[in-house]
Amino acid sequence: MAAAPPPIAPAPVQPVPFGARLQNFWRRVTEGLALSQLWSQFETEARASYRLYSKDVAAKTPEGLTNRGRHLHVVKEFFWAVFEKLAPARRVLLLAALILLLIPRSGMRYVGENGKEFAIEIDLHFWAALVLLLLLILEIADRVVMKRDLQIAREIQSWLLPGAPPQIPGLAIAYSTRPANTVAGDYYDVFPRPGKTNDENRVVLAVADVAGKSIPAAMLMATFQASLKTLSTAQVALPELAANMNRYACTNSQGGLRFTTAFLAEYDPARRCLVYINAGHNNPILRRASGQIERLDVGGLPFGILPDVAYQSATVTLAPGDWLVIFTDGLVEAENARADDYGEGRLMTAIEAAKSFAPAELLKRLMTELDLFVGNTPQHDDVMKSE
Repeated sequence: MAAAPPPIAPAPVQPVPFGARLQNFWRRVTEGLALSQLWSQFETEARASYRLYSKDVAAKTPEGLTNRGRHLHVVKEFFWAVFEKLAPARRVLLLAALILLLIPRSGMRYVGENGKEFAIEIDLHFWAALVLLLLLILEIADRVVMKRDLQIAREIQSWLLPGAPPQIPGLAIAYSTRPANTVAGDYYDVFPRPGKTNDENRVVLAVADVAGKSIPAAMLMATFQASLKTLSTAQVALPELAANMNRYACTNSQGGLRFTTAFLAEYDPARRCLVYINAGHNNPILRRASGQIERLDVGGLPFGILPDVAYQSATVTLAPGDWLVIFTDGLVEAENARADDYGEGRLMTAIEAAKSFAPAELLKRLMTELDLFVGNTPQHDDVMKSE
């Protein structure tokens, strides 16, 4: 019988140097971001928070106050703007922490029976810090749950948008969107619309922008997508399709408050004709190969304002070398740190400079230029562009 091999002694565990542990800790905290990136992130979030609270403060600040009175009023309203965004129970916690912070440190001395002197010191600041830490933990828990739900909503919304651009004879298409928040109210789509015969087959191009942003706008964007896909199956002309879209939008627009601007078009690949309707949307830019600029502005009111609106259509012919740029107001109204708009002038210049590029390359260059222009300034609206 063979003898069992001797046990192998485990290798000694080398202690991790303190410097390495500190470096690993810092990397875990910062997720590998450099100090400049951390500062940029903080600056962006601070600007966004300031805008959130300053709206409430500005709305409640009356005219005619002295400088001192105005400063006191702004401080008071800023406190209430932050305070009222907490749940009632958490407001009580915050008040308790503030009261504990205001109570000064105190102490007392007394002499015991054996003649020894004792001192008792009371410092409530430690308990105030614990209450604030508890409040922070509760807020972070809410944020994590909300972030998870928003991420799910973003994934669902991404399913509603087209993936790779479809192959359409005679056209090269590129599109992109960038939400101001996790989810957006911008919508774009390109899909076939079969006719009664093969000669009547068309391709639908749609770009829409729901008033507002975040969850409410994203929900209305989903209803717009569903209604467009459903109503497009009916064999009706584009003006009637737009009228049907408008009547449906009026049932979900809260009396016109949640309207939707849209650009709807049908493209006939055989004849290279584009029939379009502009429902209150930013006028798309049609740059001819000769350099001539046309704006596609025929249509009517945005969807969801008035139920009985007639829409007019117009037709343009797309020739080789022409550019059609469709965008939302989030592009031209994007602001930099000086509150300057990106504007249509810069957009025109970018199109002219990249007129020899493919649509995907122009789109990439334009979004890069927009990032450089905006910098760390938070977006106020979703950015969408298609070509």
